[in-house]
Order: sequence, then C-alpha cells, then structure tokens
Amino acid sequence: MGRVAVITGASRGIGAATALVLAERGFRVVVNYHSSADQADEVLRAATAAGGEAVAIRADVTVPADVDAMVRETEQRWGAVDVLVHNALIPFDVTSFADLSWEQLGGKLDRELHAAFLITKAVVPGMISNSYGRLVFMSTGLSRRPRQGMIALGTAKAALDQFVRYIALELAPHGITANLVSPATVDDTTVTGQLTTDQLHALGATNPMGRLVRPGEVAHTIAFLASEDSGFTTGHYLEVNGGLAMD
Repeated sequence: MGRVAVITGASRGIGAATALVLAERGFRVVVNYHSSADQADEVLRAATAAGGEAVAIRADVTVPADVDAMVRETEQRWGAVDVLVHNALIPFDVTSFADLSWEQLGGKLDRELHAAFLITKAVVPGMISNSYGRLVFMSTGLSRRPRQGMIALGTAKAALDQFVRYIALELAPHGITANLVSPATVDDTTVTGQLTTDQLHALGATNPMGRLVRPGEVAHTIAFLASEDSGFTTGHYLEVNGGLAMD
C-alpha cells in the first residue's frame, strides 16, 4: 500500500498540482479544501485517473475541531499519516506599513502559526509511532527578501520558517523530516490573482528564466521532500525560483 499524504489547501494551484504528482507516484492522497468543493472534486477525479487513491476532506486548518476530524478520518481510512504538505493559504492584506493595522499583521501572524501548529500536532504522534514522517511547509522568498506591500505575508512566513526548523530539530531522532519549500511568485495562484498584469509581467521579466514559476515545478520539489529518498534532508529552506536569488 502507498504512503498516506495529507495536503492542505489542495483544491487549486500548488496544492492541486502536488496532489496529482503524489497520486501518480502511488501515494494515497487527502485533498483538503476549505470552501472550493467543486475544485476539490476535480482534483480528486484527476488524482484517481492518474492511478492513485484519493479522498477530499473539508477542513478549516485554523479550527482545531476541523483539523482533528480530518486527521481522524484519514487514520480510520488508511492509517497514520506519513506525509504532510501544509500548503493552505491563510488570507492576508497587501498594504504598506503606513496603512498597516495590528489586526492585519498580528491576525495574519496568529492564523499562520496556529494552522501550522494544529496540523503538525495532529499528525506527528502517528509519525513518531511509525518512526517515519515527512513534513513539508510552504514558505515564500518574501520571508527573507521584502517586497513593497507584502509585510503581513513576509513577516508571518518568517515566523513559520523558524517554527519548522525547531520542529525539524526535535523530530529528527524519530525519523521525521521537516522542510520548507519557498517558490518565487507562482503563476495561476490565489496570490498572483492579487497582482496586476503589469506587476506579473515585471516579476517574470526579472527572473533569469524569464517567467514565473509554474505550480507543477513546485510540486515536483515537494514530491522529493515527501519521498523516502529525502530521509537525510531536514530543516532546509528549498527555493524554487529559477535562479532569482543566488547566494
């Protein structure tokens, strides 16, 4: 039987692409969604057609009861979760610091960490029992390199980055890895929907590859971290940006 993977925010964009890639590779995939039931069903059908087993489960990842119910349902169906891909986008406002309110900054920070905390707490006990686990969290280059208007998202993701490193440190002896995937601006996602055509063109033009990242390219990086092959890779922040940020 294939490994069990829960993907939060899997009804569109990177999450949907990841569900499809993992299903193709034999994973049993939980397609988590919040409100996009029709899109989640489309992902479910595509994953099944690709030869994988999949189920769609609605859960708001900022609500403890929802998260617990989703993990419980997964465990009853397939057993312990082997892989968590925490991709769910917690909404945020694009604003300058001058116009920023504490609710916009503190609210995003609280919801971002609360969701990561809840879903990680829910799946880790099963991973510890099995001495195996892969935790993958979506970050952003904005957590390291500021861009105008993105203070709420960048600050919240910077906190997530460090949270994941602490998780990686503590869980390493149990055979569990925890890593961050940080794409540059990804085409055809909710975030790019908040940008103008001119902004998107400018972002693509500044990339050495001459375009934005595609969801499938991020999904293949996630798939490596979700695999058994990545067993000695933990606490890392993997950038998928076409060479945009070369150290």
